[in-house]
Amino acid sequence: MPKYLINLNLPSRFSIWNTEEYILQKDINDESTDEQIWQYALQNNLTIITKDSDFATKIILKNPPPRVIHIRIGNMKMNEFHQYITSIWADVLLQSANYKLIRVFRNRLEVIA
Repeated sequence: MPKYLINLNLPSRFSIWNTEEYILQKDINDESTDEQIWQYALQNNLTIITKDSDFATKIILKNPPPRVIHIRIGNMKMNEFHQYITSIWADVLLQSANYKLIRVFRNRLEVIA
């Protein structure tokens, strides 16, 4: 059963996201609005993984579900992005279980309760 929803603005072919715990937005509806994505995640108790700051802003004003993992690492080559995300992903998921918003930067994780 999925636990995480990968937003369209992220690469979908990463091996760490290729398990039954992840669902890709493009597999649900690649034309969904942010509100439709939010509602789907809310109804299915999913954590939204995104680069879109709108979700991070919205979760600050709401209580989970959904939770949000906001990736804010800027531009980097795809293989570098994959290596970085893979190296920190276990910690990101651990923090996400305890906090409603995780912001992922190049040099740190920021959590908001």
